[in-house]
Amino acid sequence: MGALLDLVFPPRCPACDVLLEATGPFCATCSLAAEPVPEPHCRTCAEPRVAGPVCPRCVQHPPPFSRTVAAFVHEGPVARAIHRFKYEDQPLLARPLAAALAAAARRLELDPGTRLVPVPLHGARFRARRYDQAALLAAAVGRNLRIPVAWSALRRVRATLRQVGLTDAQREANVSGAFRAVGPLRRARLVLVDDVVTTGATARAAASALRHAGAADVQVLVLARAAGAP
Repeated sequence: MGALLDLVFPPRCPACDVLLEATGPFCATCSLAAEPVPEPHCRTCAEPRVAGPVCPRCVQHPPPFSRTVAAFVHEGPVARAIHRFKYEDQPLLARPLAAALAAAARRLELDPGTRLVPVPLHGARFRARRYDQAALLAAAVGRNLRIPVAWSALRRVRATLRQVGLTDAQREANVSGAFRAVGPLRRARLVLVDDVVTTGATARAAASALRHAGAADVQVLVLARAAGAP
């Protein structure tokens, strides 16, 4: 199927749309500008450039997830690629972006039986966008790494505003109670999959719903981590 897609839709750089001449998610120019999350970073939320293994936010307010792995810092070509993927009707970009995400997923601590859980869109936003970017990423990563996806484990039961431009407190309030877990999840080990983590408010709300439903451990896997989030 992948070879057939390459014939019909030759692979292009998800950031700048040039034809790719080599394997990898980005062209040579964008690859040079795409910054992996640097060391040191917070092991819990992947906040870059923090002193110590855990950032102040996670020390003061421990999240309900145990670890976050992000492939890149959310800037430059990575930010452009994610914007095109989410807001410019480019669902086919899930394939190259998921390849980068699958490579990052190998850093997770995956026990046998671990399942992926995409952070879902609300129904109204799904109907407007016509695809769920986190679900596309989770499906591709699951196929790549042979990890099952728990499609029905999490639902977004309340519409929320876009988090862009909101303060920390506003982000928390915006997603509070927005998710509902669907069991049975007792002692489940899960990996939340999304495109971007900024302050972690959405991941906290989603992971909290899963933990309240009985999940033993929740990790987070994202394409990009915003640096210097307020």
